[in-house]
Amino acid sequence: MNVLHISDLNFGPRHWEGNDKVLIKKINSFNTDIVINTGDSTTDGLKDEYIKAGRFLKQIKCKKIISIIGNHDKRNMRSHELFRKYIYNSEIIYIPEMGKTEKQHLFLDRKITNVRENFTDINFIKSISIKGQVVLIISIDSNELYRDEGYVEIEVLKAVSKKIKQMEYDLPLLLIHHSLLGTDECPLKNSSSIIDFVHEHNIENVFCGHTHELEIMQTTDLYKGNSFTQFMCGSLSSINHINDDNMFLYYENLGRENMHLFLIRIFLKEGMVTFKEQKIF
Repeated sequence: MNVLHISDLNFGPRHWEGNDKVLIKKINSFNTDIVINTGDSTTDGLKDEYIKAGRFLKQIKCKKIISIIGNHDKRNMRSHELFRKYIYNSEIIYIPEMGKTEKQHLFLDRKITNVRENFTDINFIKSISIKGQVVLIISIDSNELYRDEGYVEIEVLKAVSKKIKQMEYDLPLLLIHHSLLGTDECPLKNSSSIIDFVHEHNIENVFCGHTHELEIMQTTDLYKGNSFTQFMCGSLSSINHINDDNMFLYYENLGRENMHLFLIRIFLKEGMVTFKEQKIF
């Protein structure tokens, strides 16, 4: 199975000045079974940004494109509706409405908010058959409305776990915007709960974005013996700070011992877009 990983497109004020058509052509040159987009397709979660990001993603030729929501996408009270309309619409895993939750703004107050759907989280599970293998894509929404820090509601994790236990699959993959292992200025505040979730379901591969930086980490619980690898992809097309290149990742034969990981760095100089490919392992 070949997977192409993009993240942090940031359409809007933080979107780069490069040629998006050149990016699309490069992405489409890879033999890809699944394209995963780990969040922040927009800058401020505005409708026009969602529309532009959706148009970009629709130009990718791969038939299986899975996108998740990021913290920049959740800066709008209608972000969850706009995301499902323009970026990716999957069957959401809901929990009963509660008066108080640990996650801020998980439920919008219907008394003062005129929205069709007041549950703001986008968690889903997608089962995909590829080359005789059932791949389970698990998306956990780590984003709080209006905030850059991450948090996952425990009741949501319980609901997703219940759903997973009802399904049959060969390879589970977790998509989440915030890092479980790395530390940054806007971290995932209850990462230990998600790490427990990963171990519980024997998830060996976690994919994320958020920091605009490349980071590949592996962790092992020496007591329980569980291990997983986290692949953090840098930004595909945002205006980055100095010394932070745009990029995407390509995983060839994911899930097998002969997997190869390729880093494709993207450079913009004087209006020209160039690429540099590097085989990491």
